[in-house]
Amino acid sequence: MHDLLDKNLTYDQVAESVIEMGNRMLEQDESAEVWEVASGMLAGAVQFWLYSRQPCDDPFCQACADISNAERRLQALLKETHNLAEESDYYVSAQDVLAGTA
Repeated sequence: MHDLLDKNLTYDQVAESVIEMGNRMLEQDESAEVWEVASGMLAGAVQFWLYSRQPCDDPFCQACADISNAERRLQALLKETHNLAEESDYYVSAQDVLAGTA
């Protein structure tokens, strides 16, 4: 249980640090475009995520089966990204096309 708590604390700390870094960059450079900052941060996150998901040397390793080749790693990345996006407070916007109001 202690390891799970540490893992969640690290996850939350990293996520918060990334948000703070983006905000800091925008505050320090008024000419910076939020989309460019966000895309650069995403590019770095994708690179690190892919680096962290390299399979081991055993081609029959069950633990690495879901990331055993580039296409499977991409599928895992897209699935995780999709889930994170849907959980975001910003996933649905009042300005979305065809957004209903109740």
